[in-house]
Amino acid sequence: MKDIKGYNALVTGGTSGMGWEYCQQLAAKGCNILMVSNQQEQLEKLPKELTEKYGVKSWGLYMDLAKETAAREVWDYCQEQKIEIDILINNAGMFFFHELDPETQGKAITMLQLHIMTPTRLVMLFGEAMKERRRGYIIHVSSLAAKLPVPGITFYSATKAYLKSFSKSMYFEFRNYNVGCTTVLPGAIATPLYGLKPSLMKLGVNVGVISTPKWLVKKAIRGMLRKRHYVKPGAMNYYLPVLIKLLPNWLEMKIWNKFRK
Repeated sequence: MKDIKGYNALVTGGTSGMGWEYCQQLAAKGCNILMVSNQQEQLEKLPKELTEKYGVKSWGLYMDLAKETAAREVWDYCQEQKIEIDILINNAGMFFFHELDPETQGKAITMLQLHIMTPTRLVMLFGEAMKERRRGYIIHVSSLAAKLPVPGITFYSATKAYLKSFSKSMYFEFRNYNVGCTTVLPGAIATPLYGLKPSLMKLGVNVGVISTPKWLVKKAIRGMLRKRHYVKPGAMNYYLPVLIKLLPNWLEMKIWNKFRK
């Protein structure tokens, strides 16, 4: 696999969960890291931690990635700081489990912006620069949920399905320019995203239903460096979508009515 020492990596949502794991593992390979996040306190300490531990350059950029101008502002920051991005990790995300109603409409709109518009604009900006240099890697963190359009996670599934579809097309469009575009489809990962109690998360990891960020990111980076189309880790990626499709509509409705109460 290619040596990426000295490459500059941009990681959205880089201060927690899988994003922080991407930052650490890429820094361990000698990459300089620009982490973009809306967690100000973490941004003040984590870049220094990477520099001290791995001897790489690191920057922290505070940004609400759900706002319309976020991608352009990240691009402008890189231009001002003369940071040429070689690796783009579109990782930032959010999650909620609830039917669409007046209380969740705001969250739904935020999710559309965060999962669809901002990653797309980042690819339009940074991906075009990679094409011109004929060098670069892009990871889109989609989800197993992209294959599971089920009630309660309606917007999460739909937006992750967009990322999966968009990334698949970009994989082919970028190939002639020596730029890789990899889609990662994780199942349940032990991060704060889902709001699970620590005890339940630990149990899930122990029984193999929930995977650790370290395991997932290691596979994702390996797939990225090999310029793979998809990284689909875990057995759930293969059997769960099939099981869901086999459910009759009446049973799916019955299950949903039980969970929504």
